[in-house]
Parts: sequence; structure tokens; C-alpha cells
Amino acid sequence: MSFTPFLRALRVLFPEPRRALSRLAVVPLAAFLLVVAVAVVVLERMQLVRFAAPWAFAWLAVTPWIWWLHAAGWGGLHGARAVLALLVRLLLIATLVAALAEPRSVRTSDDLCLVYCLDASDSIGDGASGQARQWMLETVGAKPKQDQAGLVIFGRDAAVELPPSHAFPFQTFTTRVAHDGTDIEKALMLSAAVLPDDRPGRIVLISDGVATQGNLERALDELVRRNIAVDVLPVQYDHDQEVWVEKLELPRQVRPGETYEAAVVLGSLQGGNGELVLRENGKETARQKIAYHAGKSRFTLPLYLRGPGYYEYVATIEPAPGMDSLAENNSAMGSLYLEGEGRVLVLTDPDGDQADSISLVRAMRQTNRLIEVKSAFDCPDDELALRPYDSVALVNVPADALNAAQQQALHDAVYNLGVGLLMVGGKNSYGPGGWNHTPVEEALPVSMDITQRKIMPKGALAIILHTCEFGDGNTWAKRITKQAIRVLGARDEVGAIDYDQTGSDKWIFPLTPAGQYDQIEPMIESAAPADMPSFVSTMTMALKGLTASDAATKHLIIISDGDPSPPPPTLMDAFIQAKISVSVVTVFPHGNTEVPGFRAIANATGGRAYFPQDASRLPAIFIKEAKTLKRSQIQNVTFTPKAGFPSAILKGISAVPPLHGYVLTTLKGRAQGILSGAPQDEDSPLLATWRYGVGAAAAFTADLAPNWGVDWVQWNRYQAFVELLLKAIGRGE
Repeated sequence: MSFTPFLRALRVLFPEPRRALSRLAVVPLAAFLLVVAVAVVVLERMQLVRFAAPWAFAWLAVTPWIWWLHAAGWGGLHGARAVLALLVRLLLIATLVAALAEPRSVRTSDDLCLVYCLDASDSIGDGASGQARQWMLETVGAKPKQDQAGLVIFGRDAAVELPPSHAFPFQTFTTRVAHDGTDIEKALMLSAAVLPDDRPGRIVLISDGVATQGNLERALDELVRRNIAVDVLPVQYDHDQEVWVEKLELPRQVRPGETYEAAVVLGSLQGGNGELVLRENGKETARQKIAYHAGKSRFTLPLYLRGPGYYEYVATIEPAPGMDSLAENNSAMGSLYLEGEGRVLVLTDPDGDQADSISLVRAMRQTNRLIEVKSAFDCPDDELALRPYDSVALVNVPADALNAAQQQALHDAVYNLGVGLLMVGGKNSYGPGGWNHTPVEEALPVSMDITQRKIMPKGALAIILHTCEFGDGNTWAKRITKQAIRVLGARDEVGAIDYDQTGSDKWIFPLTPAGQYDQIEPMIESAAPADMPSFVSTMTMALKGLTASDAATKHLIIISDGDPSPPPPTLMDAFIQAKISVSVVTVFPHGNTEVPGFRAIANATGGRAYFPQDASRLPAIFIKEAKTLKRSQIQNVTFTPKAGFPSAILKGISAVPPLHGYVLTTLKGRAQGILSGAPQDEDSPLLATWRYGVGAAAAFTADLAPNWGVDWVQWNRYQAFVELLLKAIGRGE
């Protein structure tokens, strides 16, 4: 292989020198490269500048060529001018190469963000918890002003009490967590989530370290990955005297009318005495004086099951005075279920008309089933308490007649236990009843949002919040606002107004489709209503917003203690002319007397006035008010239902009588539409069923009473239809 072409190219790039070269000629180049190398290393080591593309410094390889042209005399300059020209050229090359290396300015900060993670579970105890809070306040008081501090409290779940900030205005807990458990994983993950990314962060875990749930290793892996340090302040307590119920053992197989025994296992740090109590479905059935020793002790109590049904047992140790420290671990629960003949639980509206259910219950009893009729208020709030029933029927019941635990119990009983669920319509059911986005709606084969109808009137709801002057008022404000939104349909508009901490009236969020809940929810959480001086500005803002909306139904809800100045008559006349109803909720006014002007506002505009004595009633009130926008889903029309999907429910039935009304809903994807609604809304189901979990659910969107269903009640196949309907969803069928 010939090197001639290579040598020829090398001579072109590095021509013969025109003058003699000395060893000192290389000094400028060597000094330049040394200065550049030292500068880059120093900038990187001192973290003043970082280079994202350090490989670009390889372009400095061209500098020997520039130097050679200078040293060999090809630059055409001599003396100091030649050296200066060389340095300028090398400096320009260095600048260009540094730019190609993508320099990044580095700013460092010693500011720290610290999140206290405080255990508030029952196992801590008031004394230890108070000491932990005192230590937390002392340490946060000594922090540098530029540092941030936040607070997360946890038990079985976790919540952000104070987001990280320079101030730490902690006085008392305003958020609620379940105290009957300890999930350290959830607490640490939430604490890590609130740490900002732009500064170093640490977590201080204040806990006894006893976790009852969660996977702590998973949380630690995430913290290590994010380089978040966790300091631990162990909560220590001494319990010289402590006894607890470790477990309640019940027989696995039982028969009605026979006697059995329940075994109770106690644990104790020291020996002692007391009484062991057994309660069956809330009633005491056995009480026994016992003496227990240190360690584990086992005792038996008699059981006598009288007949089919669900039996819930609670075993409790009542130790002698001074023999126990924590009462929270003195009980254990268990349950038994004896199968028997089919049972149906019928839930009715406590404020409704008895005629809604009389005909249906009479037909159910003719099916040789045990029918139990209860007010919805009395619905069990535990899925296991619903286990004795083959099915549960909601007859024209609004959502606010059941609390969140009762609704979840119905959902879980269908999904996990196979209990059948039937919702029978009426003016207080489905969408008009506020069942949107509830656990019960999840279990039903229909959705409350209307997606099939081409033209569906929408509503607009505005809420004025003045909730800062009663305990946890602003926490309640956020909760009730979110619950009211969930009642609305996706197209309905909702907005909220408050008087904020800066002393100005503003929209927390303007009228927005309720379907954009994910975008609205953070705005609600960031709201901080202050003490509003007058209703004039906020009501004027609400009036303008609602008037500009093209909604068919418009409504305003005001919640306040009654202090702000009332609106003038001219403003009230504007609401009346715009056909905007106003409902007013008076909460804990001064003097604890209802504000007369509030009732006048409601009466003048066609709204309602409320004076609740308990803040826990607020969610139900706001749900009820939000439901007023859903009345457009009620169809008071006479029609004959049309058969759709073949079903055993219509076995032997060739034709059905006409109905005189029903509620619009939307059939879910996997559901079977057995009967359809009026011809103009044939996509809206009248009767639909589906399988949900291990259970089944049915929706009948008209009533089965002498109202819309007057012809059905007189129909000679009415009882047969009811029996087939119960058979289609019942667990025991």
C-alpha cells in the first residue's frame, strides 16, 4: 500500500516552514490548550458550568494546524502582531467549541424542603401524639426562613395537612384520616409526591413503626431512586398494663336451631381479670367473668342460631380498672350466614309516597319470598349485612337517602357476594335522584349521563361559598362542591365563587361543563374562602355568568353564616326576571338563629332555604339542590314499550301495557336492553339487565306504581312480570 497520497495531503495541510522553528514556538499552543483544559475542569468541578456535549472539545484538534501556519511563517505576520493574531484565532476556536459543547449554567441552593410525616393512628395514643406534635412545632420554628416545611398525616390512609411553604401555620388538624390502621407506604409516597423537584427534600417520619398494611419496601425503593432521605423520630410509649382481643373464632359449618361455641383468644402483657362480652347483631348475648394470664388465653362463649340469616358477632374484653391502656384493641368481629328461603330487601324513600312501593311489594309477596321493607335510611352500611338477601330493590329512592358507606355496601354486595340489585324508577330516581357517579350507578346496567339523545336540555349551577367561620368550614366547602358536581351530567355547567384571602370576589372556576371534573377538582382544592363582607358583588357575578349561559335551567346555591350584607331589591328582581332560582343554606349563624332575609331570597326566586344544625347534612343538601338541574330527564309521555333483547323476564308475555312516563338513561355497553322507551327516544332503555361481578342488576326506568305505571298495576301479568324480574337477578335463583 502506497503512502504517497497521504503524505502529499499532509504537505498541503502542513507546508514546509518559511523560517526556522525553535522549541519556544510551541509555547503559545501548549499554554492555550492547558488553559482551556484547566478552565473546563475547574468549571465542572466547582459546578459553575456543565457541558452537555463534552465530546465537542475534540474539535480543538484543529488548533495545531492553526499554530503550524503561524509558526511556519505562512500567516504573513511577524513579531508581537503574529502572536496576537494566533491567540485571537485560538480564542475564537475555543469559543466556538465551547458553544458546541452546550454549556449549562449551574445554580446551587442550600434551601431545603422538609415534610413531616406524622402518624395519627389509634396505636400512638394521645400523650405520645401530643409530644410528637410539640417536637414538630419546636423544630419547624428553628428552621431558616428560606427553607420550606409541610405536613402529611396518616393512619389507614394519608392526607396533606399543609403543603410545603415558607410559613407553617399549623394549629389543629383540619383533614381527616382513618385512625384504625397504619399504612407507612402510603404516607411516604404521598410525602415524596409533595416535595418540589427544584430543591433538596427530606422526610421526617414520626411514627411507632407498626404498619398494619402497605408494602414499605416498595416505598423505600422509590425514595432511593429519587434520592430522598428519610429521618425517623420513633414514637415510644410504655404500656405496663395492656390486654387485647387477638381473634374471634366462629364455627365454619352451622345449622339452625343448634348450639355452638365461639372461641375468643386474648393477649396480655400481664395477668388480670375482667368480663368477656359477646354481642350478636348489636345485642348482648353472653357475659362471662374471666381471669387471664400473661401471654395468650383462650375462652369459649355459647352461640345459639335461631334461624336463617346473617349474624354479626363482636367479642369485647372489659378489663378491671387500671389493667388496660388502649381500648381500641379490645374487640374483635366475626360473622356467620345461614342460608334459607329467598329474601328481598325493598328500600323506599323516607320522604316519598308509600304508594310508590305498595303495589310492587304486594306482587313480590305473592312470589313466596320473604319481603323486608325498610326506609333507605336504614339500609346496612356493610356488605356482609346484605348477605342474607337474594336481592335488593330501590323503589324511587334518591341518592341522598343513602350515605356513602351504604351506597358502597350495595355495590360491593352485588359485585362480591352475588346479591341482586333492582332500581325502579320515579321522579326521585336515576339522574333526577342524583345517582350520577355513585357506586350504585357503577353496578347498574344504565348510565345517568344522556349520550344518545340529539337535543338534551342542560342546566347551569353556580355556588357562592362563605364557609370560613365555622369548624372545618373550608374543608366542607370543597367537599360539598365536588359532590354537587358529581350529581350533574357531563354537559351541565357548574361554577363556584368566593371572597378570597386577597380581599376580592372571584370565580374559583367559571361556568364549566361538569364533565371536565378532572380539570375543575384542583381549582376547588386550592380555594381558600375568606370572610365575605357583602353578597352584592358575588351575586352580581353569578347573575352575569348564569345569564350568559345557554342552559335551560339555571340555579344558584349560597352557603353562608348570614353576616354579609344582603342583596338590594333591584338585584333580586334581576334574578327573578332571568328565571334563576336561588337556594340559601344558613350554617352556624351568630346567635344560632335563622337569617330571615335568606328565606326571603329563596321564596322570591323559587328556591329553598335550609338551616342545618349539623355540618354533616351539608353534602345531602347540596346533592339535593344539584338534582334540580336533572329534572329535564323526566319524560311525562304515554307510550307502549317495545321489546328488544330476548329475555326470560318476558317469558309467556306477548305484549305489555302502556306507560305514562319514565326517566331517560343510557344503556351501558355490555348490558341487555330488554324493553325500550318512547319512540322518540328508542335508544333510552326502559328495562335493562347485566351481570356485574358475581351478581346481576336490573334497571326499570319507569315506576311500577299507580302513577306512570297505572296500567301495569292493573295488568293481569303484573305479578308474573315481577316474579320473573326477581328471578333474573336473585342470587338464589
